[in-house]
Amino acid sequence: MPSQRFAPPSEVPGLAARRIAADIVDGVLHKHRTLDEQLDGTGAHPGLKTLADRDRALMRRLVATILRRLGTLGHVLSRLLDKGIPSDAPRAQSALLIGAAQILWMDVPDHAAVDLSVRLVQSDRRAARYAGLVNAVLRRCAREGKALVEEVTAQSLDLPPWLLARWSAHYGEATARDMALALGHEPSLDLTVKSDAAQWATRLHGEVLSTGSVRTVLHGAVTMLPGFTEGQWWVQDAAAALPARLFGDIKGKTIADLCAAPGGKTAQLALSGAHVTAIDRSPARVARLRENLARLSLQAETVVADAVEWAGPADGFDGILIDAPCTSTGTIRRHPDVSWLRQESDIAAMTVLQQRLLRKSVSLLKPGGTLVYCTCSLEPEEGEQAVAALLTAEPALRRVPVDATEVSGLGEIITADGDLRTLPSHLPHDDPKLGGLDGFFAARLVKS
Repeated sequence: MPSQRFAPPSEVPGLAARRIAADIVDGVLHKHRTLDEQLDGTGAHPGLKTLADRDRALMRRLVATILRRLGTLGHVLSRLLDKGIPSDAPRAQSALLIGAAQILWMDVPDHAAVDLSVRLVQSDRRAARYAGLVNAVLRRCAREGKALVEEVTAQSLDLPPWLLARWSAHYGEATARDMALALGHEPSLDLTVKSDAAQWATRLHGEVLSTGSVRTVLHGAVTMLPGFTEGQWWVQDAAAALPARLFGDIKGKTIADLCAAPGGKTAQLALSGAHVTAIDRSPARVARLRENLARLSLQAETVVADAVEWAGPADGFDGILIDAPCTSTGTIRRHPDVSWLRQESDIAAMTVLQQRLLRKSVSLLKPGGTLVYCTCSLEPEEGEQAVAALLTAEPALRRVPVDATEVSGLGEIITADGDLRTLPSHLPHDDPKLGGLDGFFAARLVKS
């Protein structure tokens, strides 16, 4: 029998998930890396390969909770620390955030949250000397933390001040607070189904929204849910599923989907019977789009190209959908890293690209054709103001207002100009996890 004297000790259950969570939070806050690039693809954290599904789910919840509640966590910890969070040991910072997030918002026993955060610090050379501090602060957090959270519930600390100021100015302070409150809840999973939404809602323990999407609070790997392998549905926020519906009956018509990947709107258009050309500049994203269409048994022509430079067919298209690159501030409920990665200065660069795409789309559109422009941004420069600028520059275009009957009677999501504008606080529900929408803007224009 080989000697076991030098066998490595088995790691405490759950510690690996917390260590990876700490690395990913640090990647967002200090290295400005998005969650998507750290969780998937070639840049994904190498430790993810070794995590069991349960630990992977825990890690994702930890990261999302910290980023979703970062401002409140900062307030609580500052009240519990006499000298502030240690700045010379990033792992100590991460351990405090991870421990406090579990104590305040997650279904983890307080003693386990404290113990594993202490172990996390002890395993790091630079942070080990702060183990006693982390232990003491988190024990105080278990006793006093919830009261400290209540102190600032109405202050919307979990949004960057510049973003809260913009939303307050554009939507009003009360609506901005409602939006911030909605962003504090972990969102449900929204699905667009091919048919029989009621049946899939039952099978997936969810409900059918008024918009037709199926919403479920099931957790775990999406690929393991009933109907995924058979291609009966795809993941798509209920708000993101609305713009493609603004074309009306498109059976047999030619539609170009610019900036199409990962393909949710392409799938909607193809399912409705259109001849779809899906364009995206990223080969990897187009490959993913093709995989999604293959799983769904839907057909579309795919093109790897920069839409602004793409020539397109000589006779143009009956319709064009632009889901334009944007600051993505409407997706914070699902991508909480956006709050801390975006800056107000990003908006100007995005609006330049959006105008280039809009002008290009006009040249690709047949006379009488329909252009649907949408962004997952809550910033008016990327929505209402972008369309106003296009209409001024292109007299051949006119707006066709959206009617409430086209969006399941949801009159509150239609602006005074007849555009579509969803907010995180829309579609409220008694259970906050089943309420809310991504922030989306969409306008419908026709070329004369």
